[in-house]
Amino acid sequence: EREGKRAVYIIDNVGLWILPANTVPSGTSVTLQCQVTVSHDNTAHLSHTFQLRRDEVLIYSITTTEDKVTFELNPSRAADSGSYECQVTVKEKSQKSHSQKLEVTGLQTPVLNLETNTLYEGNDFKATCRAPEEKGSLVFRFLRRYRNEEPQTMKTVPATGNSSETTLVLGQAGDYSLYCEYDITLVSGTRRSNHSNEEHVIVKGDSKVLTIKPVMNVLPSSNVYEGDLVEVVCRVEGAVKDVHIYLTKNKRILNETSSSILRHVFRAQEGDSGELVCKTEWRNVQKQNYYPFTLFSKPRLVLEPLELFEGDRMTLTCTVTVYVPERISQGTLQYTVYKNNVKITPSQSYITMAHPSNNGNYTCKAAANFRSHSFIKESQTVVPVLSVVNGTLILGKPFQLHCHSDNGTLPIKYTLQGPKGFVGFVMVTRPEQKAIFNCPPIYKSSDLNKFICHANNSPQRPVEFGLVSQLFQTTKIIEPVSQPVLTIHPHMGDASEGQDLTLNCSVQSGTPPITFSWYHTERGALTTQTSKKLEQSFHIRNIKESHKGGYYCRSDNDASHTKQSNTVTVKGGFLTWAGWKKGLVAFFCILLVLVLIIVVAFRKRLRQFKRKQTVELSV
Repeated sequence: EREGKRAVYIIDNVGLWILPANTVPSGTSVTLQCQVTVSHDNTAHLSHTFQLRRDEVLIYSITTTEDKVTFELNPSRAADSGSYECQVTVKEKSQKSHSQKLEVTGLQTPVLNLETNTLYEGNDFKATCRAPEEKGSLVFRFLRRYRNEEPQTMKTVPATGNSSETTLVLGQAGDYSLYCEYDITLVSGTRRSNHSNEEHVIVKGDSKVLTIKPVMNVLPSSNVYEGDLVEVVCRVEGAVKDVHIYLTKNKRILNETSSSILRHVFRAQEGDSGELVCKTEWRNVQKQNYYPFTLFSKPRLVLEPLELFEGDRMTLTCTVTVYVPERISQGTLQYTVYKNNVKITPSQSYITMAHPSNNGNYTCKAAANFRSHSFIKESQTVVPVLSVVNGTLILGKPFQLHCHSDNGTLPIKYTLQGPKGFVGFVMVTRPEQKAIFNCPPIYKSSDLNKFICHANNSPQRPVEFGLVSQLFQTTKIIEPVSQPVLTIHPHMGDASEGQDLTLNCSVQSGTPPITFSWYHTERGALTTQTSKKLEQSFHIRNIKESHKGGYYCRSDNDASHTKQSNTVTVKGGFLTWAGWKKGLVAFFCILLVLVLIIVVAFRKRLRQFKRKQTVELSV
């Protein structure tokens, strides 16, 4: 750069190339080449700062006078896959290349090593899974196959570098095959490796271990019904010290003891359907026994048809799938259907037409009697929650709806219908996933009540728990303001200088609070006021000639869509009219004074003249 003269330059182009190709197998040596072209006025030794990014993360930076740099990936691995971009900065100017995608295919097959291949039942051992040539975010998974059973995951462990070491336990005697695999997380998604080598493991039985398997007795031994007293006995046969017994149901511990026998008594009630598990533990070894039982089930409210549109005939049917024929016959069950907790029919089915007026929360109850026990079971609400994302809807703007049900087994298919028909569907397969729908704008608040959400988790059955839900109670609806109108009081010509002028700004529609602002075309903003009404006024005291000119107002609310009125002009003429009238009054006042002076002078001269004549006559 010559002294005293500013450097003149322009960045023409930044190019990025991936060699030998954009898709290569794992292990290939890859070169990324970035080159810049700069036009300048013979400025010597311009410095170029090169920044190379993968998926918007800086991976390499260098400042040099050279116009080209290279970056080596040798060897390249799956973790190097991504979208690359080169940015070059010359002094205060900067330019980016077009992005280039690199795809490195294939993952290294992991290697499994075990501390031992022969052990006793319940003993733990160390296992190591390695992928020494891989890099990135790795998660290793250890799996086992027992005899002809399906493989089961024993443990999932995040990697330390490119390997993972953990402790495993095989609790049952027999022959096993163990292997491992790993996942690598990339911006584009998760990839899974092939299986490692399989290691054959022999687990030998221990005579003490064989004797701790619990014996389980449940009374009554046949069916268990709601209201029955249930006694559960778990015991260990044989003299084994330090054994512990647990009784669980649905992963909840009901009772436990450190002796060789456990007794537990409870009365069966709603929600007790499930599986009783008697589990014994000795050192690191566990054994268990099971007893499943089922009670009179809750009814289920089923909607038909699956695809429901306004005007269609719909049927809600209340059914009980599990009951005891020898105690409760289907004919003695009494059904009731409710809408929003209000009884609508004392029957098993309810038939009506699909219409916004029929929106609501539908449930049903099934009642039965047996001996001294009576049963009343209520279905789960069949309506999923339908809500506007963030709770605010602006009329005339696109918005999002969230459809969600607290009940039902995944996967669940959510389908949304709107005022103009089908909007879309979302398949929810994970607990953290949400069914979010992008909806087109609506222009009337009443259209919000025309959205219907269906929820279905079985392709063989109609909707399990989905119909509609009103949104007005949970949604803040904002109507944008209409174009404001500016009026002036009093009208031009009726005001005098020194009087007051009122500028009234009003809108026909809009959700309060509304912000009104007044402007002068030359002086700019005058004032701003916020009101819960559809109009507001601004007063100018003691108007003068300087107040002439154009005025307009603007209105806005939480919809953030500002509207502006037409410009109203206040001319100077009506302001100078008052001065003209004052001048006219002053003219007449002066004229009156002059007339009075002339009259007085005339009368004085007249008296003098008469006096002179009188003197002459006397002479």
